[in-house]
Amino acid sequence: MTVAMRMLLLTALLALPCAASAEEVVELGGGLFGGGRALLNKPAGKARAGLVLLTGGDGYVGIGSGGDVARQGNWIVRMRGAYARSGIASILVDGDADPTKAIDLMRSIAPRVIVVAMSRGSLKIPGLLASRPDGVVFVSSMLDDVRATLGDPARLPPTLVVHHRQDSCRVTLADSVAPFQAWAGNRARTVWIDGGTSTGNPCQARAYHGFIGREGAVVSAITGFAGSLR
Repeated sequence: MTVAMRMLLLTALLALPCAASAEEVVELGGGLFGGGRALLNKPAGKARAGLVLLTGGDGYVGIGSGGDVARQGNWIVRMRGAYARSGIASILVDGDADPTKAIDLMRSIAPRVIVVAMSRGSLKIPGLLASRPDGVVFVSSMLDDVRATLGDPARLPPTLVVHHRQDSCRVTLADSVAPFQAWAGNRARTVWIDGGTSTGNPCQARAYHGFIGREGAVVSAITGFAGSLR
């Protein structure tokens, strides 16, 4: 094999997506009955970033001791393992688990930790900033409430807002994005999602609010943001 052929082969191998290790159940504590579980997904090699994933609603997805998940509908649950292909670890935190412990765990795995909060899960972000995440991602989030709670945009680390242009949920209206972006200034940037399908309650997983048919675009936006942090 010539040197040129070896270089081409090496380039092709480096371009391949990273394989993922098996999903792992992690006990974070915080549960009323000693639960507080999370699901950890890691790339096979060293992680270049780590995501702490917070769902919306009451935050509970029902992670069992064997790794089964009772509530599978939310895109953030279904796509939890997709980041590993880009060399990014992720941990899906159940509603009774302590997200600050998830941040601490991710610091032992990856050089940068980003909290990704969906919908009502975004209300947890202000309380987590004391743990100094390297970035935050607001997805279909309650931006008016977050802005009111934080008060000062200087409290924000580098921030990404991902929102569907047709989100008509009354607490996450697409119209809330522009005021938040103006308030946050250069601390935040916005990625708009278009298309997909929408059925049922506009605040639930099958609506535009939940990015049905556009999940890959959301994952791509988050992966790109995580890779941009240094």
